[in-house]
Amino acid sequence: MASILKSLRLAADPNRFRMLLLLEREELSVAELQEILSKGQSQISTHLAQLKQAGLVDGRRLGKNAFYRLKAPAELMQLLRQAAQEIPEAELDQEALRLVLRKRRDLMRRYFDELAGRFGRQYVPGRSWKGIAEALLKLMPPMVIADLGAGEGTISQLMAQRASRVIAIDNSEKMVEFGAELARTHGIANLEYRLGDLEDVPIRSGTVDLAFLSQALHHAVHPGKAIGEAWRILKKGGRIAILDLSRHHFEEARKLYADLWLGFTELELERYLKGAGFKNVETTVVFKEQEPPHFETLLATGEK
Repeated sequence: MASILKSLRLAADPNRFRMLLLLEREELSVAELQEILSKGQSQISTHLAQLKQAGLVDGRRLGKNAFYRLKAPAELMQLLRQAAQEIPEAELDQEALRLVLRKRRDLMRRYFDELAGRFGRQYVPGRSWKGIAEALLKLMPPMVIADLGAGEGTISQLMAQRASRVIAIDNSEKMVEFGAELARTHGIANLEYRLGDLEDVPIRSGTVDLAFLSQALHHAVHPGKAIGEAWRILKKGGRIAILDLSRHHFEEARKLYADLWLGFTELELERYLKGAGFKNVETTVVFKEQEPPHFETLLATGEK
């Protein structure tokens, strides 16, 4: 009983209360807790030491940083969640947590961008991005794929190597004719081209395993409606994958490429996907061009 009372007394402090709720969501470093709670390092460390001594959190070192994770019993956390509305800052903490985790991902992305940049600088016989792409395509399970805004269908043709069926949709008659002729010429029998719009896709509801949009969404008049159409045609458990430009200010893209939107932020894509009903939504920057105007490519995924 004493340990329970001690835990309750410790958790009653607003700062430690907020820490426990945050650590329930994610393992965090001292610096990250500082940023979220707007408190000094010594104050944060003191609170963490008290929580650790009581067995409510546990710490580990990763390089120069100390990370803390929750060890508190589920019964205590249930009580804290019920009382969270009495701490006005608790709700704001969750939004601050999202920003901190996004910064953490950005640091990881920069590292992987540098790592990818080194790929190919030194010649290694047989190693290429094309080889990696082909290997990953072979590992892809057979499925029905809708390539929405497919253009001439280069990606559709690559995916058709492994997919059970690919339906390529584009609103340009010439693109559809050109792609269909290529498929016939090369004997790609499981690839079908259809004339249609992103916001009115000519595919029956609930018949597709993967809806794929590569550099197409910024051509949609209503991006949210286009994503809603992707949700409609997907089977339960089906997935969406969007490759598009990150928000930029290169206005000439409207004339040069007929772009209606100058890219999207991660938050915008996340809201579109969640608004359409997708779950397990993830967004990330997967490529940054070295030459001006330094376009960045976003990947967004979700599940129906």
